[in-house]
Amino acid sequence: MAGEEFRNPSLAVDAISLRESEQGTQVLLIRRKFAPWKDRLAFPGGFVDYGEDPEDAVLRELLEETGLEGRNPELFSVNGDPRRDPRKHVISIFYLVEVDEAAIPNAGDDASDAQWLSLDDLGSEDLAGDHMEIVEQLRK
Repeated sequence: MAGEEFRNPSLAVDAISLRESEQGTQVLLIRRKFAPWKDRLAFPGGFVDYGEDPEDAVLRELLEETGLEGRNPELFSVNGDPRRDPRKHVISIFYLVEVDEAAIPNAGDDASDAQWLSLDDLGSEDLAGDHMEIVEQLRK
């Protein structure tokens, strides 16, 4: 129907980067600079731009928020619960993304901090939104 408007969910991407250390498996996380979940830990990510491939978007967001170049994004999970983000209905594609394991992250863009953290030390009170669900999947 001409002129009909559709209410569509927004699409986001999140990068999951892992490395092995003496302390076990570590995951690259950022600390959110803005609401929602200001000051909570999250996987580096953000919204896919119009006309952008989600795989390109996840590499762009990783670079913007951590200063690290990623490669070989591989689908890990799609989270689409309409209540997962208080702003609006946001579907997020989580990708496993390879990075140089020796690289030191440097926070930028929407991140106030970026660092490697032990997967075993993370609790739901530390993480933004439904990101604890991803951590639990990674622990298996």
